[in-house]
Amino acid sequence: MTTKFTIYRGFPTTPAHVWSPFVNKLETRFRLAGLPYRIDIGSPRQAPRGKIPYLAVTAEGSSSSSPATLLGDTALITRKLVDDGALPDLNAALPPALRARDLALRALLEDRLYFCLQRERWVDNYYAMRDEVLGALPLPARVLVGNLAYRGVTAGLESQGTGRYEKEEVREMKREVWEGVEALLVESRAAAGSGSRNAPFWVLGRPEPTEADATVYGFVAASLVCTAAPETQKTVRSFPVIVDYAKRIHDAYFGDYDIWEDKV
Repeated sequence: MTTKFTIYRGFPTTPAHVWSPFVNKLETRFRLAGLPYRIDIGSPRQAPRGKIPYLAVTAEGSSSSSPATLLGDTALITRKLVDDGALPDLNAALPPALRARDLALRALLEDRLYFCLQRERWVDNYYAMRDEVLGALPLPARVLVGNLAYRGVTAGLESQGTGRYEKEEVREMKREVWEGVEALLVESRAAAGSGSRNAPFWVLGRPEPTEADATVYGFVAASLVCTAAPETQKTVRSFPVIVDYAKRIHDAYFGDYDIWEDKV
């Protein structure tokens, strides 16, 4: 029996990357495997872990009374689909040291850079962020929900630690991460050799992508399209190999999606 997958992105279902790096990460994971899926908006209130994205898994031909299985958290979704055989294990052939490097790179972006981006979006550029992610709501509701979201984000940032730094300190943290990613990609592009000038190259310098590539591409694509984080967008654009890396992956796997040049 064929299985159908729906990724709920929390954004309109236009053919384009969205502001959420985790949505882009999950879509990239599916694209790298050639696994078909559809996209829908969804809602955090319906999500199994209360956050976007989440995945609905439905057996084709099942009755309408049979509910879809909902999965949340991109890392856990990927692990579940790998265990079920729906997705290949991209890290299966990695030696232990490279597995650790892959994990460290994902953690750098997901557990450090992410909170810096939340600070830039929800604190430094609040109105641009609010009016985009809550744009479907009428203004009175947008103000109310936006205030609640702002309080939740700032409380979380204060608890996590990023909210305790000065703006300039957070700026340096973000730049340090992107400098590290650029350095890795410069090395990886060189290791890939001449080959096809348009073929993707991968962040660990391997001939095939690893789990880290879905995360890196997800964060780069989100940063290039998100107008509520103009500082990050400018920073990422200042690193030519990061942009080259992302463009090659976009052209190879997301040819049906608008590219970021059309979004700025």
